[in-house]
Amino acid sequence: MTKNNLLQTLAVCILAISTFSACAQQHQKNEDLLKVNANILQHTVLLNNQDNIIPLTGLEKRTIASVSLGFSYQTVSDSLLNKYAKITSFSSAGYENTPELYKLEDDLKYFNTVIVSIPDLETTKAKYINFINTIAKSKTVIIALYGQQTNLQAFDSLNTPLVWAQDKSIQTAALIPQMIFGGIAASNKLTRNISGKYTAGSGYTTTVTRLKYTIPEDAGVNSDDLNEIDNITAEAIGARAAPGMVVLVAKDGKVIFNKAYGNHTYGGLPEKVTDIFDLASVTKITATTPMVMRLVEENKLKLDTNIGAYIALARPTAMNDIPVRDVMLHQAGFIPYIPFHDGVKATDHSPDSSAAFPTKVADGYFIRKDYFKDVMWPQMLNAPIRTRGKYVYSDISMYVMKDIVEHISGEPLNIYVAENFYAPLGMQTAGFLPRNRFSKDQIIPTENDTYFRKTLLIGYVHDQGAALVGGVSGHAGLFASSNDMAIMYQMLLNKGSYGGQQYFKPQTVETFTAQQSNVSRRGLGFDRWDPDLSKKYPSATASPQTYGHTGYTGTAVWVDQARGLVYVFLSNRVNPTVTNKLVSMGIRSRIEDVINKAIDKGLGN
Repeated sequence: MTKNNLLQTLAVCILAISTFSACAQQHQKNEDLLKVNANILQHTVLLNNQDNIIPLTGLEKRTIASVSLGFSYQTVSDSLLNKYAKITSFSSAGYENTPELYKLEDDLKYFNTVIVSIPDLETTKAKYINFINTIAKSKTVIIALYGQQTNLQAFDSLNTPLVWAQDKSIQTAALIPQMIFGGIAASNKLTRNISGKYTAGSGYTTTVTRLKYTIPEDAGVNSDDLNEIDNITAEAIGARAAPGMVVLVAKDGKVIFNKAYGNHTYGGLPEKVTDIFDLASVTKITATTPMVMRLVEENKLKLDTNIGAYIALARPTAMNDIPVRDVMLHQAGFIPYIPFHDGVKATDHSPDSSAAFPTKVADGYFIRKDYFKDVMWPQMLNAPIRTRGKYVYSDISMYVMKDIVEHISGEPLNIYVAENFYAPLGMQTAGFLPRNRFSKDQIIPTENDTYFRKTLLIGYVHDQGAALVGGVSGHAGLFASSNDMAIMYQMLLNKGSYGGQQYFKPQTVETFTAQQSNVSRRGLGFDRWDPDLSKKYPSATASPQTYGHTGYTGTAVWVDQARGLVYVFLSNRVNPTVTNKLVSMGIRSRIEDVINKAIDKGLGN
């Protein structure tokens, strides 16, 4: 295989992470490709980073454009950039002369950060250098220069960060974006004098702060040992356990496997790794619990204070003296579930929105104003407390916690988590009410609801109670892609740190994710490895340091601290109707066992 073919093959594997299994059938080939990769990075230098702009931080404040000035592999580069933040692409192909470049400059007016990709030969064109100099006066500009080192001198007058890579291949285009965002560290120096500014020894060092997108061998895992995942997912789809699914594996901060299987619906659109799923109860640990963690850190919420101290309406009820800690552990004595949708009357909903029916439950279904306040919340507040101190999993717990954290913060749950976690982390799909932000084709359909909303649910939360409150609830309602889940849980695996920011103190993460109950396996909000080995939960090979959660729609996320693993499984097992085959066939746990055994084999265990 020629070097060029090696580069192209690795680029395909990196760019289309969903093809990893196909790429990974030849373990030795992947090992060879990693050597090529390492060689590219040895001839890559970060310059002008005196202000520590790279790796990029403050993503929630950045509007980022990617501009290609004659660079052939912008599609590859932008694909990787978009794994870290939302990028808008522009190419000089549509702006061939200087007056046209003025139009490009005008098109960039709403962006405060511009990543410019330019190959060496294009640096000889004054129009491009002038364009870069002009936009650098008012924006954060990062230059990715591909090709001959001598062309660095074209940028002698600039002080903006510049990543120079000697190689102009498609693979380099997949690596440099990762260096810009901190998925790959910069460490090299120029070995000779190029100009008065770029002298021998010039170059900045950075550390890895975000996920890297690579192949299994880069994390010491043999690709061949992950091939069984393809077989298990095929078995699941063949048995109609779910029409499609996405599996992601991150090991030691490196996404080494992310593949989509099947379709949105049986016979529908092909699944993509970027598709957005209804996370169901994974909402509990991806939205509500992080908000609880933050407020506990700020000493605004105390776990051993009773519910009534935070919720006035709970004071006359049996809920009053229950401590928040018991709510988080599912030991508050709440009944497991209230079928709220069974109590909806014909006069409670309308096919059209109005001041009287403002809450959208699904297409063509609007619930009356204050339905939650008048009907649902009183039912929960006055529900019997039956098993105080015992472990009984209950959705009511997270309705309660949502009300508590919103009282304390003064902000709605969906807005708080978006502003404090998802946006700064670079999570682009995670959030409630996805139909307000994305097209239906990007969202995985859940149940064909024939008994309540009488429609195929696409982008409306499957959980009936969460739907009746408008799609934002503490126990369900969150939607996200596999990559966003990987980002969130890598942050937790990092003990609260990601992208150069500290979201939680390490002790906070350790406390909430460790076993905190004397009567169950549970952490605070988090589900955990079960010490009863006969249950093989979450899988037969999971370590005792494993925490995460599952979701009713067929989702799961597990962090195995002992293995440095983040495992994400997303599916829509409730399509077209609810089936338990995903559980009875052990699909999620069997895939986890394949991953764990592959990791352990790589470690020689």
